[in-house]
Amino acid sequence: MPAPQNAISLTLDGTPDFPSVVLQALYRITRRSTPELRRAIRAGEPIFTAALFGSDHITVVPRLEKTVDYLDGLGIPFTLHEWVDGTREEITVPLMREIIEAADGESG
Repeated sequence: MPAPQNAISLTLDGTPDFPSVVLQALYRITRRSTPELRRAIRAGEPIFTAALFGSDHITVVPRLEKTVDYLDGLGIPFTLHEWVDGTREEITVPLMREIIEAADGESG
């Protein structure tokens, strides 16, 4: 999978084996199928990546925020990364929100 250029990705910490109800909720939020989610979790890959610019921004960023809120509500640990020009850096949830606000200002 090629590295995103300008995006925020969410990767679960560890390789939890979720019950179907959790995977179904993640599917409804992220629109990734259960097999895709299981594969990403096992491989330690992002379960969701939100491009910050472009035509999908308006739909993917709310999904990212909902995924963060859902996982936080369940106490499931995860890591966020900001991807800029193919390089990644770990970020916090508050910084993610600042980045999204800045991206919203530029795309609006």
